[in-house]
Amino acid sequence: MPLVARRTVLRIGTPIILVLVCAAVLVGRELRGSAASAAPEAAAPPPAVPVEAAAAARRDVPVYLTGLGTVQALNTVTVKTRVDGQLQTVSFQEGQHVSAGQTLAQIDPRPFQAALDQAKATKAKDEAQLANAQLDLQRFQNLHQYATAQSVDTQKALIAQLQAQIEGDQAAIDNAATQLSYTTITSPLNGRTGIRLVDQGNIVHATDTGGLVVITQLHPITVIFTLPEEDLPEISAAMAKGPLTVFADTRGDDKPLDQGTLQLVDNQIDQATGTIRLKATFPNRTDQLWPGQFVDVRLLLRTEQNVVTVPSTAIQRGPDGLYVYAVKPDDTVELRPVGIGQITDGAAVVETGLDAGASVVTAGQYRLQSGTRVQVRDTAASQPSA
Repeated sequence: MPLVARRTVLRIGTPIILVLVCAAVLVGRELRGSAASAAPEAAAPPPAVPVEAAAAARRDVPVYLTGLGTVQALNTVTVKTRVDGQLQTVSFQEGQHVSAGQTLAQIDPRPFQAALDQAKATKAKDEAQLANAQLDLQRFQNLHQYATAQSVDTQKALIAQLQAQIEGDQAAIDNAATQLSYTTITSPLNGRTGIRLVDQGNIVHATDTGGLVVITQLHPITVIFTLPEEDLPEISAAMAKGPLTVFADTRGDDKPLDQGTLQLVDNQIDQATGTIRLKATFPNRTDQLWPGQFVDVRLLLRTEQNVVTVPSTAIQRGPDGLYVYAVKPDDTVELRPVGIGQITDGAAVVETGLDAGASVVTAGQYRLQSGTRVQVRDTAASQPSA
């Protein structure tokens, strides 16, 4: 190539090369700046997971056995008539509380009063005959040798016969008086009357099966409930130390109804269900318990003193057993296996794995794993206002 041409090419190419070099320098600076700005973003820690937490605390925890029970009246009586007759009056109101001995109804007493008067008249007649026979015996005895021994003995036998007859008359009087008393029907116990089964004016009989009314004793009242047969040794051991307290609650919402005392454990186990029946008595002062009602029953076995507890919502179940997420001082959590005993009223007794004062997560565990950073929320603020 001629020299002039080469110089021309060099003059043209030199600016282009300089432009390319400057562009490469600028691109390199931008890339280094982008890498430098991206490095802090990559190094930023992930955001903390919001959770709710509570501290493990020491408290006294009651140990209960729970079962399903049926309320039964302490005593139930179907009031029936013991004599036949017309029901003249009914002296009670349905659903009324009655006392023992209170008059409930009256049967027409006139036939029975007549029978009693007749028995009394018969006795009076026989007593008069006895008095005359005794006078005759005295006359015979006063005759001495003029009265035969046979006549005296016959008169003595007549007197003995009349005396026995008077005793029979007295028994007839007592029976008539008893039948007359049956015409006034009274309550055999303190209790509440049910629906009236016979109306005033009807003819009633001693053989009627329905009766007049059913009375149930509600104060006190009993509850029959069942527990698994495996609980029997614990129950027996606890009963040996003293009376056991029983609580009756409504089904579902566990609203307290009454507090009573365990009376007895049945003398045999139901082999069909593997359960044992128990009977508890409740004062039922507010009539919260009613015969036939189904209730949840809690039998208090004992109270564990000063044990470590956490809210039951903190307990999680994994392939290796139960565990909790414990919050560490650096606001991270660790998975900590625990041994759990009794769970009562939302509190779980921690037997192993946790000390009092340790903070555990009670809500939000589904996003956690060991080492996750957490932010503890205010539990009261997170709850909806009423």
